[in-house]
Amino acid sequence: MNTQPAVGQLLREWRQRRRLSQLDFAVEAEISSKHLSFLETGRSQPSRDMLLKLAEILEVPLRERNTMLMAAGFAPMYSERSLTDPQLQAARKAVDLVLKGHEPYPALAVDRHWHMVAANAAVPPLLAGIAAQMLQPPLNVLRLSLHPDGLAPRIVNLPQWRAHLFGRLRRQIEVSADPKLAQLHDELLAFPAPAANARETHIDVQSVVVPLQLAMNGAVLSFISTTTVFGTPIDVTLSELALESFFPADEKTAEFLRAQRR
Repeated sequence: MNTQPAVGQLLREWRQRRRLSQLDFAVEAEISSKHLSFLETGRSQPSRDMLLKLAEILEVPLRERNTMLMAAGFAPMYSERSLTDPQLQAARKAVDLVLKGHEPYPALAVDRHWHMVAANAAVPPLLAGIAAQMLQPPLNVLRLSLHPDGLAPRIVNLPQWRAHLFGRLRRQIEVSADPKLAQLHDELLAFPAPAANARETHIDVQSVVVPLQLAMNGAVLSFISTTTVFGTPIDVTLSELALESFFPADEKTAEFLRAQRR
């Protein structure tokens, strides 16, 4: 028995997820609201080109665009290859180049579920002393950060960093509607919630970024982070890959990391 939702139902769900009325969506798609209503109720079937246009307007992730295409009776358009696939060799080299070039500062690549798929040489020293079971693959970066056996006891501003991570995860769930991310959210939410940390260093209220403050060998390292994604990917794996790069937020942290490299 086929339990896959009809393409019209998927269109309606994604439109509602993007908080668009039928009229607003129809105007943006340059079709009549009546035609859109027919598409959503199944009275009309979209052509392949129309479906791709609607998915583009709704910013549907590539993985879900394939699902919509198949629901409409079309073949999936976007491939999904492993990063070890020869056809992704150039992309993998680009990832390695970015990670290596960021040293002596830490950087890592994560997939859509926050599993670490690559990291540069500056990352392992920061994980020294972490319980061995926390570092077994697949290593989930969010779980490692917030678990009491992971980095959580060493994150000086854990309440603030935890709120930042949950904010990112919730936005990702809203954009992607990924049930595994929702399960991860619930798992992380069950971890002990930290009280305000007495060791937390002062953070300027005028700051425009949330730092990661990490206790390390008697010092407090402070980082700001950036996220890099591939532009206009047509492969599902690449579209879901993110590079997380950490920069020193002060000279003390920069000098500590440079000294680790010597």
